[in-house]
Amino acid sequence: MADPPLTSRGAATHQRILDVATQEFAEHGIAGARVERIVAAARTNKAQLYAYFGSKEGLFDAIFFGSLERIVNVVPIDATDLADWAVRLYDEYLRRPDLIRLATWARLERRPAGHLVDDPDRLDDRKLRAIADAQAAGLVREGDPFDVMAMVIAMSMAWSPVSNVYAATAQEPPELHEQRRALLHESVQRAMTAG
Repeated sequence: MADPPLTSRGAATHQRILDVATQEFAEHGIAGARVERIVAAARTNKAQLYAYFGSKEGLFDAIFFGSLERIVNVVPIDATDLADWAVRLYDEYLRRPDLIRLATWARLERRPAGHLVDDPDRLDDRKLRAIADAQAAGLVREGDPFDVMAMVIAMSMAWSPVSNVYAATAQEPPELHEQRRALLHESVQRAMTAG
């Protein structure tokens, strides 16, 4: 990827491209996204997009890896309370369904099996260490920390845009979300607590 813009105007254009492209990729996937739509909506041109990101794939990578970092930073793990972490993930999926859609497109179009990203790009080391420490302290059930993490994430996504049953939205009644949060919290707590 090229160097980021140095001027405030360039930074604003860079951010507009990211914002517009996030929605474009979330809606249409990698193959279906169109650079022409992105540059038109971002009020820029292809040359500027390619100067900042190198290619359509480079733009997707910038957005995708940014979304992974966002989830890690906005919803940090608390391995001593995995049930609360699951509920906070649920809430983030309600706020930003586009982040889940981006990950789904990456899974469908790039990595149908195995880890979603290459080992050097994975951001789960800190989470796995936290789970292993909580297991050693007798707080979290035994099992591979990666599998424990994957199960909690899957449970938190039960009503997300990747659900094969029902995708929730932030516009639904608050009491409905409270019921789901309570069910999710209790289920994760029962499934993941040691003993």
